[in-house]
Amino acid sequence: MENMKGFNFKAILVGLVGLFALSANVSAVERVVATVNGSPILESQVRTALGKKANTEANREAALNTVIDDILVNQAIKDSGVSVSSAQVDRVMEDIAARNGLTYGQLLDVLDYQGINYHQYRQQIANQLLMSEVRNQAIGKSVDVTREEVQELGQKLLDQAKARGKEKKVTGTEYQVRHILLKLNPLLNDAQAKAQLTQIRADILAHKTTFADAALKYSKDYLSGANGGSLGFAFPETYVPPFAKMVQSTKKGTISAPFKTEFGWHILEVTDTRQGDRTRDAYMQKAYEQLVNQQLREASQDWVKALRKTANIKYFK
Repeated sequence: MENMKGFNFKAILVGLVGLFALSANVSAVERVVATVNGSPILESQVRTALGKKANTEANREAALNTVIDDILVNQAIKDSGVSVSSAQVDRVMEDIAARNGLTYGQLLDVLDYQGINYHQYRQQIANQLLMSEVRNQAIGKSVDVTREEVQELGQKLLDQAKARGKEKKVTGTEYQVRHILLKLNPLLNDAQAKAQLTQIRADILAHKTTFADAALKYSKDYLSGANGGSLGFAFPETYVPPFAKMVQSTKKGTISAPFKTEFGWHILEVTDTRQGDRTRDAYMQKAYEQLVNQQLREASQDWVKALRKTANIKYFK
């Protein structure tokens, strides 16, 4: 206890109180003012971005936006998975040399003469290539066109063309198709379904049965099966891609080999073709392209806005 007499407990207590007060003050200063995709932004970061500008509401908002944009760009670079190879940088430097009428060696001499560090120059090119690809990715992801927007604009374009007497008729090939579908289940795997359809196809070709009878008996597409397997006339795009591809590659009057889609295993026959009116589809496609191009132009003007469009930004007062 004698050794304790030299300590000033009052001074220590006052010091601790001051320390707690300082800690509370730091906590108050370091409050979170916003989050960007879950990453916090501290008030001190905003003050740093504010720099020597007047501490007005407008300047603070601009500083906060600067911090948000920097975080979004860094996140985009990280998430993009983009990397730039040495060969890509070489190609750019060779192109720079060619466009200036120089050999690669002469370009290096020019850089050295102008006092430009070779490695730093290559790093600048790599950074530009990286940012260009990240920018393109961000712009692409920001495009968001709804079916309703396409239909509204497409109909408007079609109505305007009709009113001016400038409607452009477009036709396309429709295919009349019939098919037989076998769906996979615990008792029917891929190999078995393919083998069964191969046998069904062989029986039809050998005139042991008809396509219509086989569809009624075997097809698990019960609606078309009850109608001889017929799907009626339709444009290929109506179907899932593997089915559409087989429709277009199968000659009329022949039966395809068994093939698989997300629905199961099929064989199909194209029984007829005709030219169908695709005018409305064409105007819908035109509308879609206009909407996408408009969004791409807007996003290209300020690609960071494209990052903001898909970001989760929360503000705290």
